[in-house]
This record gives sequence, C-alpha cells and structure tokens, in this order.
Amino acid sequence: MTYRTTRQWTLTLAGGIALIGALSATSPTLLASPHPGATPTQPTHHFWDDLNLKPLPGDVWERLRDNLEWHDRRHVARVQEWIDHYRANPGNIVEIIERARPWMAWITEQVERRGLPGEIGLIPFVESSYDPLARSHRGAAGLWQFMPGTADALGLPRHHGYDARLDVIASTQAALDYIELQAEQWYEGDIELSLAAYNAGAGTVNRARHAAAARGEPSDYWHLQLPGETMNYLPKLNAIAAIIDDPEAHGVTLPEIDDAPAFAKVPITAPISLSQLANVAGVNQSELAALNPALTHGSANPATVDVVLVPIEQEQAILAELSSPSSRPAPRDGAQYLVQRGDSLSAIANRHGISVAELRRHNGLDGDVIHAGQQLDIPHRSLAAR
Repeated sequence: MTYRTTRQWTLTLAGGIALIGALSATSPTLLASPHPGATPTQPTHHFWDDLNLKPLPGDVWERLRDNLEWHDRRHVARVQEWIDHYRANPGNIVEIIERARPWMAWITEQVERRGLPGEIGLIPFVESSYDPLARSHRGAAGLWQFMPGTADALGLPRHHGYDARLDVIASTQAALDYIELQAEQWYEGDIELSLAAYNAGAGTVNRARHAAAARGEPSDYWHLQLPGETMNYLPKLNAIAAIIDDPEAHGVTLPEIDDAPAFAKVPITAPISLSQLANVAGVNQSELAALNPALTHGSANPATVDVVLVPIEQEQAILAELSSPSSRPAPRDGAQYLVQRGDSLSAIANRHGISVAELRRHNGLDGDVIHAGQQLDIPHRSLAAR
C-alpha cells in the first residue's frame, strides 16, 4: 500500500529538497528526523507546550486500531517471524506499553491528525522501546533516537539543561514531518520506503532501489536488499501492530491506558530543582523526572522552559506553595539549593541556619556573588554548628 500525503508544507519545494539532501549526505547511522520548519533562530519548542492534558475521547487501543492500515503485510513471512518472536516473549510487549503510558495517546492523536497509517505511532516501540531517555551506543537519544549531529542540524537544541531529543513533542513532530516530507519528495508518497530511509539513510535505500531496477526486480521496500537491521525494521513494526490489533489471538493481555491526564502543567517563574519540587509535591523525584525527560540537569529555569509537568493530584497544592518566594521549601540537611532570582548568599545562609562563611567555604566561593540557576551545596547543620 502506498500512502500519498496531502499535507501542505510550509517550506518551498527547493527548501525541502535541500534539507533532505543535506541530511542524506550524513552517515547512514544518523537517524534523519528533521523538523523542516525549525531554524536555530526560532524559539525552543518544548513537549509540554503542546501536550494535550485533556482526556482524549474513546479508548486508546480502539483509536489506534481504527487507524491501522497495513493489515495485508501481516501475512508476509518476515512479519510472521517477528510475530512469533514477540508471542514467545509477551512480557516484553507489556513492559514497553507500560513505559509508553504517558505518551501513547498523544502520539496516536498526532499520527491520526496527519492521516498517516496508525502503525507510524508504534515506531518508538522499535526505535527506543518507548523510553524517552533511551540512548544507543552510537549516541542516539530519545523516543525517536536522534543523533547529536542530526539534532544540531535540525534546530533541536541541547543546552541549559535541556535536550530537545528527549522532548517528546519536539522530537515526535520532527520525526513525523520528515517521514512525510521524504515520502512526498523522493518516494512518490511511499511511507514504507521513507521509513526504510529513516532507519538506514536515504543513500542506502536509493542505492538498493537502483540495484533492484538493474536486476529487473520491483523497487518497493519488501523486494529490496538492505542491511539486516533495515530488513527487520518494518517487519517488527507490523508484527507489533498485529499483536495490538488482536492481542487475545496472540496470547497477550494489554494493560489499560487511562485517557484522563495523570499530570498537569505548573508554570515556572523562577529556577527550581526537581528535588525541591518533589519536596513540595510530596512525590518521588524520579516520578517528576519521568514526566520531564528533557530536563537533563534535574532543574527547570524560566530562561529555558515555561512549565513543568507534575502529578495532577498535586497540582493545586504545588501552585499554592510556589505562589510566593516565602513559601519555597527549604532543602533537607546536606541537600542542594538552586539559586533563585533575588537571592543573596546571606539570605540563603539565614534561611538554612548557617553562616555565610560556612556557605562560602563549603562551595569554594571567594566572595558573595551568586547568580540565578547556580547550584549550591548546603552543608549539614551539625557541621555548620561546629
């Protein structure tokens, strides 16, 4: 089946081809997942800016099944081999789905909005086992496995404690944009060839197509001779789709995914660490880190992000606590403190019952100059009292 996109691109035709050409010139190990409209001068786009925090209508699984299109591929021998493989390890599928729980409904909705085959929303199963923090030995990161050089070229920044490759919304939009653009410009709307190029690089796929044509053979994905990983790429994707489409027939029990949001946005007006926020929320810091995978330094700064995601049941309490500087929680003994706007070394020392000299000595400071976003070690009170 060939998909023909009806998307109206914001780039000019020449600009789109130039972008694809630039990426195809990179190493095949770079996953080409650019955002065609992104430039280094544009404002950073964060996954929480667009995250739909309202309950989505209907059931996530039914919604996904309604959008699956490649049913005929499940009869291909290569797909059947992977169906058998996954059926022999049903726990793997369930484990990945549990990891996908916060993001699956949103990604499914984005794929649906574009009119793409629902199978596209399952690509993170193959790429990263749906782990936003996944990193390959080659240096790729995130759900869609962007390489650093690719991310830099595509305007997905890595700075100030923020890695856009781990930004679920930014990376998803980039991947879907490129898959569509590449299919439209090079493969006459053939999404399967575009996915093969996403995995192996366009140069590898195009050489395989030319070789097939020279042999008088079809040049669609299923007839090409490609590297082993790419030969298995779409079979894996279709096998997972088949199991999700009819889990009972494949001996798999899918966990329910609640459409209601498990998190809410909390605006950030001053730098704050996730450990401080966890203290306020009464939740584990690892839970907040899981909801905010792009915050690589464990802190949020309004210079980089506007909001963080928190468990929805703690939303009101956290908003109340963060509404005034006086309500900011003090770090525990021996903890770290993220300097806020308007803080002074003496005020921080007084807040924690220690001397300025002790705070300077503990952090190797020569004077009293500090800046917002700076991390200070707070000495244990018993040590400070000596």
